[in-house]
Amino acid sequence: MRTLRPGRVTVQEAARLVAPADGAVLLDVRETLEWRAGHAPGAVHLPLSALAAGAALPDDAQARPLVVICRSGNRSQRAAEVLAARGARAVDVIGGMRDWAAAGFPVVDAHGGNGTVA
Repeated sequence: MRTLRPGRVTVQEAARLVAPADGAVLLDVRETLEWRAGHAPGAVHLPLSALAAGAALPDDAQARPLVVICRSGNRSQRAAEVLAARGARAVDVIGGMRDWAAAGFPVVDAHGGNGTVA
């Protein structure tokens, strides 16, 4: 069986893809504590551990292109491969949330305040 290799995008490309005009979903695959500490506004959360165990995509992400992000880009690459094998259109973000925050894109915590990348 051939492994599907989804594409990879920069944080700048990711931000454009998840803009309302393009309609992709930013899917954050970090664990819950990381997500609560800080995530991109509007992102949808599904930990890689749950995805790998067979969890379905959240309703907000069903049948939409997916831009997958984690802390540094390793887990998101694996998650994008899992999603592609399931037939989803998915790309992962090179550099993850670390590069997202370093590029000046917003990061919010679980309460909507200023978040940090854990």
